[in-house]
Amino acid sequence: MDTNDIRYNAYIDILHEELIPAMGCTEPIAIAYAGAMARKILGCEPERVVVEASDNIIKNVKSVVVPNTGNLKGIEASAVAGIVAGDADKVLEVIARVDDEGKKAIADFLAAKEVKVINSESGIIFDLIVNVYNGEESASVQISHYHTNIVKVTKNDETTIHKQHCDDVGSSHKTDRSIMTVEDIIDFADSVDLSKVKDALQQQVKFNSAIANEGISNKWGANVGSVLLQSWGENDIKVRAKAFAAAGSDARMSGCELPVVIVSGSGNQGLATSVPVIEYAKELKADEDTMYRALLVSNLVTIHQKTGIGRLSAYCGAVSAGVGAGAGITYLYGGRYKEVAHTIVNALAIVSGIICDGAKPSCAGKIASSVEAGILGYHMYKNGQQFYGGDGIVVKGVENTIKNIGRLGSVGMRETDKEIIRIMLGE
Repeated sequence: MDTNDIRYNAYIDILHEELIPAMGCTEPIAIAYAGAMARKILGCEPERVVVEASDNIIKNVKSVVVPNTGNLKGIEASAVAGIVAGDADKVLEVIARVDDEGKKAIADFLAAKEVKVINSESGIIFDLIVNVYNGEESASVQISHYHTNIVKVTKNDETTIHKQHCDDVGSSHKTDRSIMTVEDIIDFADSVDLSKVKDALQQQVKFNSAIANEGISNKWGANVGSVLLQSWGENDIKVRAKAFAAAGSDARMSGCELPVVIVSGSGNQGLATSVPVIEYAKELKADEDTMYRALLVSNLVTIHQKTGIGRLSAYCGAVSAGVGAGAGITYLYGGRYKEVAHTIVNALAIVSGIICDGAKPSCAGKIASSVEAGILGYHMYKNGQQFYGGDGIVVKGVENTIKNIGRLGSVGMRETDKEIIRIMLGE
């Protein structure tokens, strides 16, 4: 791909927009970020807090431990952590440096002051507002569509920031993702000057490997990663790739305070996209540059799939990431467009039915299953096997199949999403 091609610079911009560090599950952290910003706007600690959250935010915050809070869960803990002990300037690392005094302050605030959660009536899939009050003073911060997108700020009912709402798929100030194709992704990975993206990729390797190792080394969540290694051994690269990716999620979903470089707004997707490729690069003794180019493929293929689905859906994001990892692994083996395209279609045909029922320990198991499908997708094609157009939702052409997946996740699973939320809330 020529460096003067508009797509070349677009892919670089997309990577810098997507590959950012976050500490903790990104939905609770988005609430903490809004809380920290609201406290900053108010100018003092509030006496009362009201959080408005869309159903998908409630779903993704309900069961996950918020880091640096003393193992607290839920929207109330997320908001208060940001308000009492957060640093708004750190954005998705807003509560990365909470000390013991801060943890006590969070617990004391929750015990003594009113913190109320109500459903958002905006109709936006990803929407949250943190409202804070102290006497006659008030402030609110609204984040919509994605985790750092502050669309409205008010102080004493006077609006100081107000962005026009936009659809969930393509926010106006973000690079257009609709230009993406698998063929272009491979071309870009082959030709890009790595100095343009290397810092982000190095950070992804460093952070995501560290939390994966932590998940294997210690007891976190359901210990899916450790179970995989104990059951099937460490000698098989397919097992290691699944186990270390799952282990990162084991740790992250249970409050581990190590950061993760996210993809498509998700740390779990960041782990599933990158860690298997890193493990395969070690196994194949790939040089560093080849590993980075394979990570470009895995990251961009994941983002490409998620563009049509949206940030939050009843369609499990680990599927997109596991498929992306399969594409990156195929690239490491020397596969290019034809091989990667078949890997993607094969993998999507296998695991596209996995639902998202919020962030919690079982995400690690879904990551393992999705990475397995990505690896199987490659080995099927390598052995002359594939799924064909007309096999269920698979149609001829990788872009057409990805388009169908977007339709399934964004439109077809809307009612599924509502029913999942009703089940989770005990309705």
